[in-house]
Amino acid sequence: MAGERLSRHCPRGTTVMSDRKYQQRGYQDDDRERTFRSPKPKAPREGAPRGVINRQHRTPNLPGFHDVVRCARCGKTLPLAVGPESTCSSCGAELHTCGQCAFFDGGSRFECMQPVAARVSPKDARNECGRFEPRVTVERQTHSEVTGERSVKDKFDDLFK
Repeated sequence: MAGERLSRHCPRGTTVMSDRKYQQRGYQDDDRERTFRSPKPKAPREGAPRGVINRQHRTPNLPGFHDVVRCARCGKTLPLAVGPESTCSSCGAELHTCGQCAFFDGGSRFECMQPVAARVSPKDARNECGRFEPRVTVERQTHSEVTGERSVKDKFDDLFK
């Protein structure tokens, strides 16, 4: 009987016809055993640190890391301490600006991740914001730091003199 349908009984005792074509139990059954997956780990918040970089235990063949403040206009490396009157030694741009701040975000309200009462404009001009922190990035050291001693290259060159 191809046209027959499976019937189920309702709690009140009335019979209801099912829409199912086949009588086998399958994915549409409500009384199946449900498996729960563990929740996925949450993605880190925007602006949150991605991880800790171990700076002390460094192998000799791998580059180290150091904190760097760069000029937002020309990209020159600057000292970590940025005062309210500081300017870039290369291009002369003011450094105590929204564009140079760690909290600057073009997609946020008033382009700042901190709660501010009003928008500061222009973003590349010096301001007196009390929440200013220079944008510090962690970069790989591309060259070794020169110490007071002679470098290894100089010692190597002395072998052939």
